[in-house]
Amino acid sequence: MNWRVFAAMVCVVVCLPFGTAAGEDAAVAQGRKIARDACSPCHAIGATGVSAKAEAPPFRELGRKYPVESLEEALAEGVVVGHPEMPQVKMSEPEIAAFIAWLKTIQTP
Repeated sequence: MNWRVFAAMVCVVVCLPFGTAAGEDAAVAQGRKIARDACSPCHAIGATGVSAKAEAPPFRELGRKYPVESLEEALAEGVVVGHPEMPQVKMSEPEIAAFIAWLKTIQTP
């Protein structure tokens, strides 16, 4: 085997996990920003704290009711709830992936 090919293969094996982690960190950061910008006026978006509006559940508790991945379809179609104060929330696929990645990081048992 050519030493350059071998060196490239070693680099891929060694560096790939770091690139994945960096990509995941970027997605989590983007998801946190989406939550902060669009949701934090009503929902608690941190690992602690209460929601600004009592009827808005803290996001860290959503996983207690259902898998957070189940929100993907609702976010793509536009979340609509039964009270007039909540705006319709609709996200693109990359935004949904980032939001769900972040949401998973704050869930409490």
